[in-house]
Amino acid sequence: MRDPHRLAVIGALGVVQILAWGSSFYLPAVLAGPIAADTGWPLAWVVGGLSIGLLVAAFASPRVGLAIQRNGGRPVLAAAALLLAAGHVVLGLAPSLPVFLAGWLVIGLGMGCGLYDPAFATLGRLYGAEARPAITTLTLWGGFASTVCWPLSAYLVAHVGWRGTCLAYAGLHLLVTLPLVLGLIPEMPASSAAEGADRTANEPLSPRERRAFLLMAGVLVLGGTVMTLVSVHLITLLQARGVALAAAVSYGALIGPAQVGARIVEMATKGRHHPLWTLTAAMALVAVGLVVLAAGAPAVGVALVLYGAGNGIYSIARGTVPLALFGAARYPVLVGRLARPGLIAQALAPSLGAVALTYGGADAAYALLVVLALANVGLAGALWSMR
Repeated sequence: MRDPHRLAVIGALGVVQILAWGSSFYLPAVLAGPIAADTGWPLAWVVGGLSIGLLVAAFASPRVGLAIQRNGGRPVLAAAALLLAAGHVVLGLAPSLPVFLAGWLVIGLGMGCGLYDPAFATLGRLYGAEARPAITTLTLWGGFASTVCWPLSAYLVAHVGWRGTCLAYAGLHLLVTLPLVLGLIPEMPASSAAEGADRTANEPLSPRERRAFLLMAGVLVLGGTVMTLVSVHLITLLQARGVALAAAVSYGALIGPAQVGARIVEMATKGRHHPLWTLTAAMALVAVGLVVLAAGAPAVGVALVLYGAGNGIYSIARGTVPLALFGAARYPVLVGRLARPGLIAQALAPSLGAVALTYGGADAAYALLVVLALANVGLAGALWSMR
């Protein structure tokens, strides 16, 4: 990781990830209220734009992985910058709700081309089996997406309104993200891009690899569901336990630093252990944190720090475990295929949580989280037999 050129590539991808996540996945948290208040559009539909985007990203992901396998990540990430910019222009100028949702369709394509999975695939394509440290470092950058973009979005909304905020993000993608990709992400050599790419991508998985693939897909589905449920419904769940709103927000703020702190610890190990240890530790920390939270114990802060730490290194494991299990040759393609079920789960999770809260109350929602988290510990354990 001391190679200056490699550090420049990771730094560029890190800024790209901050802006990509901050202007898509984390955007409704700040903008949904002002949009609904200004336009009169139903809040559920305004927030639902993100679910639409995630579904589009899910169905685009396998083709994105194949494109990175053939041509490297540079053209795909450049397309992501252009698509995210175009989508934000549509949002900022949208005269009606259908046009607004159409903007999320475009943003969804940009998410499919520009979030973690394409970035991991890009690093895998560039550095092969040596990509693990780069993936770990990149997630450290990505951990600052909400830290940077939530205050930025709030500042922009206060000064230029929600439409101006969307147009500002479009400008950032054109003036920052796109030049970083074109200027610092290397092109794949022509021979490397073409030689054996199609043959390798279409090579069928062995029965053992297929079992590993299905187990990893299950981990991503459950992990994505739990992460999104907590992200969307945490404040409501804490208030149901008698935590005041201001305190609930303060407790929720512990998750981000815990994620970054756990990623720093993972970086400090310098890849001395198998990535399955990272995945197992991540799932165990998430499960313990949610069990403590669901039990109504007074240690809410400790529970959320444990959860945040597990979620932080889970982001690393989702990139490094497939590299270790399947090797570098097919990594971009398989990461693209694995991304689809996880993104679908993230798109549907808010509605699942709302149903649990509506018909079973907070206790049912807590129980759902605990069951999903414990099941994921089991899936992570089962993956050890595929090592």
